[in-house]
Amino acid sequence: MVQVMDILRQAQREVFEPSMDLVYEKQQHIPGSIQYSVRRHYAHPTWVSEDLGMLVYHYDARKPGENYLELRYCITGNRYCPEKSCSNCAELPTNNCSGKQQTVDVFTFHFTSTFLNQFVHNVKLSNRKDEVLAFKHPHAFTKTFPVCARKRNALDSMLNHTYSGALENIFLNAKMHEILLYSLECLVDEKEEGFSCKFLADEGGRMRIYQARDILLQHIGDPITIKELSRKVAMNECYLKKGFKEVFGTTIFDFYQQQRMEHAKYLLYEKGLSVTDVSALLGYSSISHFSAAFKKHTGLKPCELLN
Repeated sequence: MVQVMDILRQAQREVFEPSMDLVYEKQQHIPGSIQYSVRRHYAHPTWVSEDLGMLVYHYDARKPGENYLELRYCITGNRYCPEKSCSNCAELPTNNCSGKQQTVDVFTFHFTSTFLNQFVHNVKLSNRKDEVLAFKHPHAFTKTFPVCARKRNALDSMLNHTYSGALENIFLNAKMHEILLYSLECLVDEKEEGFSCKFLADEGGRMRIYQARDILLQHIGDPITIKELSRKVAMNECYLKKGFKEVFGTTIFDFYQQQRMEHAKYLLYEKGLSVTDVSALLGYSSISHFSAAFKKHTGLKPCELLN
């Protein structure tokens, strides 16, 4: 456990101990968006440890613009292969493959106070989670917690997917919001498997909610109504809205807008597309409507992210 704690504390440093050879790295540093890094290291043969997460709440009343929330995870038991199609392969080693290579995977997610403000704007702060998101909790702290099945599945899916380019960005943004939600639950209750909506106790009900989320992501540039969405997943509109809010911690509309604007940042900053092109790709009827929505969500004008 001490070894894992050291790795989490050093998650943003460039050098790990010699036995932890870096084999894969992916980072994102889009201004105003979630900053993240994923680093995969070959594990030492003697490595044995439990998965662990860490939440770092940085608060300084004198410098509110520098406040941030950071999530760090260290998980084990996965394997790395340059070919994504091999991620779940069960073949024995061959002349062209060395077989299963155990890895230690380190994730860092950095959320600024400005980014998190969108979730608590005009919300009555009724619990510690809300206070942390709004940076109203007056003391900095660090908290470690175990990695439950939901967190582990979300992290694993970031390593083992077949998306690329723009679709990969959409997928990863959704997963990072999911991980933020699950991680904040550790501030209140470690029992994360239960739901208050009775229909979510059934696996079929939960799967429809996740299916709805996936359909929204597929329609990132082609807005879909809640009525259409409910028909596609065969669920009553009321149940769909309540279930979505409980599973993902936000309304369907707010989730969709968040994902559209996060993808807009990527298209503007990473792909260098024009404001006109991004507006059209995201299904806006006019550039002015897109610019207003972008400014409301990010506090920036779209042109400010153009390289």
